[in-house]
Amino acid sequence: MLYRIQNDCLTLEVDDLGAQMMALTGADGTEYLWNGDAAFWRNRAPNLFPYVGRSTEDSCTIRGVRYPMSRHGFANRSCFSVGSHGADRIVFTLTDSPETRENYPWAFAFSVGYALVGNVVEITYEVINRDREPICFGLGGHPGFRVPLEPGLCFTDYALTFANLCSPDRVELSENYMISGRESRFPLENGDTLPLRHDLFDQDAVILRHMDKTVTLSAPGGQRGVRLEIPRMNYLGIWHTPGKEAPFVCLEPWVSLPARQDVVEELTQQGDLITLLPGERYVNPWKIVAL
Repeated sequence: MLYRIQNDCLTLEVDDLGAQMMALTGADGTEYLWNGDAAFWRNRAPNLFPYVGRSTEDSCTIRGVRYPMSRHGFANRSCFSVGSHGADRIVFTLTDSPETRENYPWAFAFSVGYALVGNVVEITYEVINRDREPICFGLGGHPGFRVPLEPGLCFTDYALTFANLCSPDRVELSENYMISGRESRFPLENGDTLPLRHDLFDQDAVILRHMDKTVTLSAPGGQRGVRLEIPRMNYLGIWHTPGKEAPFVCLEPWVSLPARQDVVEELTQQGDLITLLPGERYVNPWKIVAL
């Protein structure tokens, strides 16, 4: 079921299946989100929990017991309940169930909150450990944005510009799109800019770390753009469908990485996952700014 929130600047539609944003529309009619055309990519803005990316053999272990774990976890295929719902804000929550425990044995509550403040979508991820033992999880966003965002421009007119000069490292993928264990310096033009081109994604996602936590998608002379502010995210994935001239780009803020090549990860030992003690709460806010 679709839910709508809006203010004077933006209208946001969210599906309770996956708590996924389905449309983000400006007051002038500009649509910022990708439309889900299955010829390129059928999703729009999945929420990733309790794992980010691919897992070796589509599985993981938890205290030595093996569980199935498909790409990006299971939240994006789960129906969330709706909590508070006002004109310009809404909260969706997924709690453990017999179905989730087939993949992930722990008791949890995972909430995704959306609030519109002017031209900003404030997104808040919250995880509560409802179990009697510590739980471990990965977490991230996967919003896709239309490129170009307005007539008269093309994909390669656009670039990603970081707010401050930075020297990010690229987390390199194996031929099977798993974490290879290698990293390399990823130079930016003028120390802050990554021009978009389609072949950038021929080997799947560009995954950066040590990047600045504010990045803008825009084109010189263009009137519309998008800015992400991700202060508590360790990684930024940049992606569109490999091998195609896809008219979108995903800007993916992650706290953790996919599995290593040929390693069925033990979640209690994967160092970049979040660990919560019983009763603890984890909160990670980030923003999408519609320009």
